[in-house]
Amino acid sequence: MLFRSSNVFIADHPEQPRVVKIYRLEACDFNVMYKYIRADPRYLHLKGHKRKTIFAWTQREYRNLVKARLAGVRVPKTLTFFQNVIVEDLIGTTVNSKMIPSPPLKDMRPENPDVFYDELVNQMSLLAKAGLVHGDLSAFNILNHKETPVIIDMSQSTTSDNPMYDELLERDCKNISIFFAKCGVKKTDWKKLYAQLKKIKPN
Repeated sequence: MLFRSSNVFIADHPEQPRVVKIYRLEACDFNVMYKYIRADPRYLHLKGHKRKTIFAWTQREYRNLVKARLAGVRVPKTLTFFQNVIVEDLIGTTVNSKMIPSPPLKDMRPENPDVFYDELVNQMSLLAKAGLVHGDLSAFNILNHKETPVIIDMSQSTTSDNPMYDELLERDCKNISIFFAKCGVKKTDWKKLYAQLKKIKPN
């Protein structure tokens, strides 16, 4: 992960439990945040203001998740955001009438890594078609939801017209290839994956 700058809570709800993420105004690593958001064409007006940057970071995650979901990527459904708070549906499985959160990939490796890897590459392709790159994709922010990948934590995600896009895409490809090679997947090759995703024309 790039940094840890938020507190995450699970809130009860009559329909479905919610995830409430609160970015810490005093504890956020502003310098890292600003590094990643200053080149995003959607947020060129910030000019180094800490509070505005954190609020924009929250909005950015909301916008990225909405855009990814509309493109068919498996991400949590976002419900709302305000200042430094964002609310999402909880991804999990109901056991004895209680919702159990799906674990991150680092805590539960897939039973069939090859199939899981192929589906994750498909999700990355859908992101690329939407003109997005996750930017920090790893076993920490991919959920193993019933042996299917669900991508979370998209605050650092950016659009294809950001000068950092290629660098972030390369990082994602390396992280994924290294992890799944450790899981026994033999077809992982970050350079081939990077080239494959770079060929995709954004919609």
